[in-house]
Amino acid sequence: MKFAVLSTSLDPESRSAWLCNLAAAQLRAQGHEVTHLDLRAAPLPPFDNDQGPQGCYAHPQTGVYHRAIREADGVFLGVPVYNWGLGSGVKALVELTGSSDAARGLHGAWFDRPVTFLVSGGLDHGYLSHGAFAFGLMVDFRCVVNPHFVYATSAHWAAPGVPGDWLRERLNRTVDRGVDLSARLMGRDYASVWEL
Repeated sequence: MKFAVLSTSLDPESRSAWLCNLAAAQLRAQGHEVTHLDLRAAPLPPFDNDQGPQGCYAHPQTGVYHRAIREADGVFLGVPVYNWGLGSGVKALVELTGSSDAARGLHGAWFDRPVTFLVSGGLDHGYLSHGAFAFGLMVDFRCVVNPHFVYATSAHWAAPGVPGDWLRERLNRTVDRGVDLSARLMGRDYASVWEL
């Protein structure tokens, strides 16, 4: 299968990016095709909905992210938590790739995608900080959000990029269940569109 692993933190020492690195490696080891994109290495412009030649849709990375999401059998979304919500990178990503631009033939890339969250937070009680964002993906784009997700704080890492035992097991299980969900949803004979 084909998966998009998208790291949306801009932090140079991003722990959610470490989660994405590990998830991408696990998926590749299982024989899946992986497009792994990181907003730090492949940045996107702020979303301005400008459909002109200098607007956000004309940015060279727009098509890269849009295609990775649209063509994926499942998306793994690495996100940081700030102030009880997700970081601005993921919001800009969804605003840009979820929008439609008829002039360029773009249609929202997120429709019907299975999405698995890989979340990094500072405190244990921020465990459900991605909930409102996940609900938005379900309502706007009919995404199927994996109920199995990772929420990790700094305490769950043995060393930079090296998960502790609990986190390793949780991440492995989450990735496997994300693959299983995506496999079960392949071949659906419908495609969702914008609707109330």
